[in-house]
Amino acid sequence: MLHHRTALVFALTCALAAPVFAQTGRNVLVVANEASPGSLEIAAWYAESRGVPSEQIVRIRTVTAESISRADFERTIQAPIASAIAAKSLQDQILYIVLTRGVPLRIVGTTGRQGSGASVDSELTLLYRRMVGATVAPGGPVPNPYFLKDRPVSEARPFNRADYDIYLVTRLDGFTQDDAMALIERGKAQANEGARVVLDDVPLLRDPRNRWITTAAERLKETGMGDRLVHDTTTRTVTGETGVIGYFSWGSNDPGLMVRQPEITFAPGAIAAMFLSTDARTFVEPPPAWTPGTGKQNIHGGSNQSLIGDLIRQGVSGVSGNIGEPYLDSVVRPEILFPAYLAGRNLVEAFYLATPSLSWQTIVVGDPLCAPFRDASTSTELPQAALNPDTELPALFSERRIPSLDDPRLYGSSDAVRRWLLRAEARLARADQAGAVAAFEEAVRLEPGTLQAWRVLGQLHEAAGRHDEAVKAYERVLEIDPDDVITLNNLAYHLAVRAGQPEAALPLATRANTLARGNAQVEDTLGWIHHLLGNDRDALPFVARASRALPRNAEVQLHAAVVFAANGRMTDAARALENAANQDPAIRERAEFQEVEKKIGGR
Repeated sequence: MLHHRTALVFALTCALAAPVFAQTGRNVLVVANEASPGSLEIAAWYAESRGVPSEQIVRIRTVTAESISRADFERTIQAPIASAIAAKSLQDQILYIVLTRGVPLRIVGTTGRQGSGASVDSELTLLYRRMVGATVAPGGPVPNPYFLKDRPVSEARPFNRADYDIYLVTRLDGFTQDDAMALIERGKAQANEGARVVLDDVPLLRDPRNRWITTAAERLKETGMGDRLVHDTTTRTVTGETGVIGYFSWGSNDPGLMVRQPEITFAPGAIAAMFLSTDARTFVEPPPAWTPGTGKQNIHGGSNQSLIGDLIRQGVSGVSGNIGEPYLDSVVRPEILFPAYLAGRNLVEAFYLATPSLSWQTIVVGDPLCAPFRDASTSTELPQAALNPDTELPALFSERRIPSLDDPRLYGSSDAVRRWLLRAEARLARADQAGAVAAFEEAVRLEPGTLQAWRVLGQLHEAAGRHDEAVKAYERVLEIDPDDVITLNNLAYHLAVRAGQPEAALPLATRANTLARGNAQVEDTLGWIHHLLGNDRDALPFVARASRALPRNAEVQLHAAVVFAANGRMTDAARALENAANQDPAIRERAEFQEVEKKIGGR
């Protein structure tokens, strides 16, 4: 038990000390979905409230549904966020990514311990690692390098870029836009002397979760929280507590908590979590009469468990939950969460220190910079993210990126060449094509057999309309590797479409297709070349398969529409044409589009 005088000193310290944040709005990237007006409003208000630079607000355009396919996640969420980070050389400066209401919640996939389904948030934690060049398989959880495990809370360090190659991701979300907005204001909370922690346990024998909650209580008592700690180990439900700064329960797994909200009052800055498998499955608000329970009538959003949206509505500032079954070894650990938060770690640090797995089921809701208990004694100044002058990439990112270029056939055999390749990469990210060309040319001057440099040079020359240079670069690649599928495909398409030589392109495309074994992009190229040669019957199977595999690729859909129409399959042509226009409205101006439209209209 904490002595009264000591408790008073602690309370005054918490109440009067002005927080000094080690991390600021400069370390935050805010993501808004342009398809959701509310998402844009939340992002703008949060950025203004936390001083996030305008260049660190990323506007993506993706679905507004809570679920998204992995392909669409990679194309409409992950890729544009990565591009925005790279364009401003923010790889090292950004520590936290904040998603806003309207950004999808889950990536659809398989279930089970090695399932490919995951929360969008947890998948994005590995974006830095992927940008470095690491391959991360979509199946199963990935160990969280920031997870504290069994180490003492005194070893919980501030999150920083030097030690960790991940981003910490939260979201501002809730049943309504107002709920999400309220998180922003509550995230500015200061510590108060009445802060209490409620650990509402369920007496289940031999369950490790009991041990974790008991350890949390012991650790909190050791910090002097004994007189402000409610640790209930009976079958009763904790009610009537006010000024609660931390809350952990079994939610609707506790027969006494089959209610929307526990009968307690949260203080500003409060964080919470529950031992539930699907409490973050949806932010679609249930009907007023709904309650969690065990019957079919209690099912909402695919489950009858409690929802973290109700805790947000009730007043918490931060909460974690799961969009699907995380399994016991991946749940958020209370014995780390609360001691770390009360010791001065900010909201996102506390939750991720307590989260064992990434690329998995967990989400964290709240302002990452919320840190009621941080003061000068628990702050650490972060170094500025400097650029490496040799690669023009952020220094730490550059150090991690160079080892990933470990194939001498592709990237050369010397660090000097690899640094030129990375300099070209940095310039491309900044849309400096001329600078990138110069860097690639220096790389092949140093090592003429650097395949990747020639490959990208061909693409850059082609995009700039320098057709002769493009052909020379592609041909140089094929001298080095006659079976390079990417270049066989690119050169075939270039010869057929740009240079008007489909006869010369056909053997290249045929070889690429043989090597690629059903790659949809390669099949589209081969099919289109057959069409240009007047062989629409031969083109049909290739473009039909490509169209099914790439329904959101406007160019592929247009090619399919043309070939379908040429073969008299007008219904299929109309469907492909509509898909092309939906993906890229500007494609309506293309002559091929208008010709198919006339054919369909005249059938």
